[in-house]
Amino acid sequence: MLQTSCRLLRATTCRIPRQSVSFPFPARRLLVVPAAEAPTPVRKSNDDALRHIFDSQSFWRDFRDTHRSPTLPPKGLFENRYLTKPDGFIEWARTTAEKCQRLVARVVGASSLEEQCLIPKVLDRLSDSLCRVLDIADFVRATHPDAGFREAATDAYSMLYEFMNVLNTTPDLKTRLENAVNDRNVSARWTDEEKMVAQMLLKDFAKSAIEASDEKRQAFVELSTRVRQLGTQFLEGIRPKSVTISLSNRQLKGVDPRVLQNASKRHFTGFSIPTFGPVAFTALRSMEDESARRDLYVAMNTSPDAQVQILQDFLKARARVANLAGFGSFAEMNLTDKMAKTPVAVNSFLESLSRDNKSHVQLEVDEMLSLKKLDTGDGASSVQIEPWDTDFYTAQLADKYRSRSRRPDFMSAYFSLGTVMQGLSRLFTHLYGVRFVPAAIAPGEAWDPDVRRLDVIDETEGRIAVLYCDLFARPEKSPNPTHFTLRCSRRIDQSEIEEASSLYPNLDPRETVNDGMAISYNLATDTTYQLPTIALICDFQPPPPPSSSSSSSGEPTLLLFRDVQTLFHEMGHAIHSILGRTAHQVVSGTRCATDFSEMPSILMEFFLGDPAVLALFARHWRTDAPLPLDMVAERLALDRRAQGCETERQILLAALDQAYHSSSLPLPLPLAADDHDGGGGGGFDSTRVLHEVHARHGSSVREPPGTSPQGFFGHLVEYGGTYYSYLFDRAIAGKVWHEVFDAGKGGGAVRRENGERFKAEVLKWGGSRDGWTCVAGVLRDETLKDGGPEAMAAVGRWGVKD
Repeated sequence: MLQTSCRLLRATTCRIPRQSVSFPFPARRLLVVPAAEAPTPVRKSNDDALRHIFDSQSFWRDFRDTHRSPTLPPKGLFENRYLTKPDGFIEWARTTAEKCQRLVARVVGASSLEEQCLIPKVLDRLSDSLCRVLDIADFVRATHPDAGFREAATDAYSMLYEFMNVLNTTPDLKTRLENAVNDRNVSARWTDEEKMVAQMLLKDFAKSAIEASDEKRQAFVELSTRVRQLGTQFLEGIRPKSVTISLSNRQLKGVDPRVLQNASKRHFTGFSIPTFGPVAFTALRSMEDESARRDLYVAMNTSPDAQVQILQDFLKARARVANLAGFGSFAEMNLTDKMAKTPVAVNSFLESLSRDNKSHVQLEVDEMLSLKKLDTGDGASSVQIEPWDTDFYTAQLADKYRSRSRRPDFMSAYFSLGTVMQGLSRLFTHLYGVRFVPAAIAPGEAWDPDVRRLDVIDETEGRIAVLYCDLFARPEKSPNPTHFTLRCSRRIDQSEIEEASSLYPNLDPRETVNDGMAISYNLATDTTYQLPTIALICDFQPPPPPSSSSSSSGEPTLLLFRDVQTLFHEMGHAIHSILGRTAHQVVSGTRCATDFSEMPSILMEFFLGDPAVLALFARHWRTDAPLPLDMVAERLALDRRAQGCETERQILLAALDQAYHSSSLPLPLPLAADDHDGGGGGGFDSTRVLHEVHARHGSSVREPPGTSPQGFFGHLVEYGGTYYSYLFDRAIAGKVWHEVFDAGKGGGAVRRENGERFKAEVLKWGGSRDGWTCVAGVLRDETLKDGGPEAMAAVGRWGVKD
């Protein structure tokens, strides 16, 4: 999962000649790019240490204590000089607001040619200043174990989020930028990237009702806040209408008794089981009684009436926000800066993909139907696969084809966490010439003692990023794997360093300009960059402590295959952030179009099934024997068996997301929080729309009457008309895997020229290049360059079959 919270004012910088400046202060964390790569013995030592810091608690403690200098004062979180204590968040937010006011004044007051040429640069600094606080605050309030830090981060986030909304509706900023864009004497001095980002900024302003009257603009700000509140209520209210269901022992036949005993309430004739969570899903996959499966399915997919109403109010409020900004629908507004551009193009992709997928779905349904007819003894044509059947018969088919010679978790012995991290580093070295090196963590720098820090080292440029790995479970930690961009790449100009020196004469300006966080200085090019800083969050069980009775065996954390897939996926986001080192933070790394941001991470999943990649790391933790490749082939084949039905399910969800955010909602819509159907907004029934979408797309398995599964569709809040993105990016990633990396044939998955091609055409650009240009370039297909409905349909025809 990709997590980013800051969406303000995407800008870039105008290249103006810079004066030289001397540095009177030594920089503790400044990296000067070396002339050559470290010697091979050092690299071998780092490679071994990378494995052991994750696989051995005793090694990790020794490494942490050995590399911690007792003479250095404590640092703030991520080495941020403000975050040595919770109150530092508020000081940082206030200082940032003051800085932003000065930057706004520079833009509004720009009159000379030079000042106007600097407008994109100043707007980029404005965005960077706000995102520095917002992105870290968003991470801390979700992850930090200390309540004081979480509360302070929440306060800082709220303070600057409202400030950001005001800036996005400030007409003077938009007017100054528009004048600069239209003045050829100014825009002619910008690079192509700067021109593109300026256009992106203007689109962002258009989404903020910038051309509306003062009254409507104020309504836009207030309603945007209301949308955020309703979205939070909706996410917090995701639960079934009935939280338990009573089933008899006969009805529960086929369910593992241990599952029932651990999380169900026993009664005289059976059990009362939860309708939400792993017990419910396990029961649905294993209950032999069809009527019981039906009752459980209906309970699992029926939301409280209040939850459905909150969703409908949320969708209406979003539609009204778009209307105030001058758009016909929220989807129309939200797609203007995406690869799809329009709802018409999205539907073109979904319809094309649906046609490609139909035959695969039918084969899977026919196979399930054969099993059901055997179970029921009824060979009549009236027998159908119902929605409560799919999980049950998919599980039966998987069990039928799964090898009986090994336990289901047998592969875990070949996937210790340390070896997987080692393998990722080796893969990135093969493809891109970068590797992970364990680094010391200063006191106060991390939020938990189990956090590891990895410096990302390029073979020619030295350190190019910092990666914090919080991979082990702990109480109250979110179980969701997530990639957080804490700070983006950005070139720090000489003028900023001089400014920092004048504002803070007693501090090192090179550290002050980046709040004390990691930067690099390249002697050859005389450039200073703030380094991408990333946090990777997972929820794996830690290895046994040294005092544990099992520690004598040295058993590390062993990952299931799906855990390794998750880690590869999240590292796909990370490598995009690491290599997308643009000069402007608003377009660096994963800050690209939403419908392109998942492509590099999905592509990484393909590498996991490749023999050459597995040979880099997949060895038994105790015997060092290589992983039998037939085990992986069997697992991937099992995953593909139900891919058609799963793709259809995702198509239906994407189509529903599109329908909910389309112009089908009646306008004008209510503004009052308690006005559900007034103001002409009556008649919108989200359940009716769901059934219409299923009918229009010819769903192979129809949703039964009486359910309301839309109340569980939490991604509606985050995606808002862009849920198609995952399918879209999976189709592109599959094409890239076959066309660029040769589907792994002949060592194509570890060949440097293939990695360099992908890096040169996709990764290095971050979001500073149009997504279609990236796709056309990496696939060497100019017909895709201009995008549009035809290109979207072409991607749909590629399918998502492997």
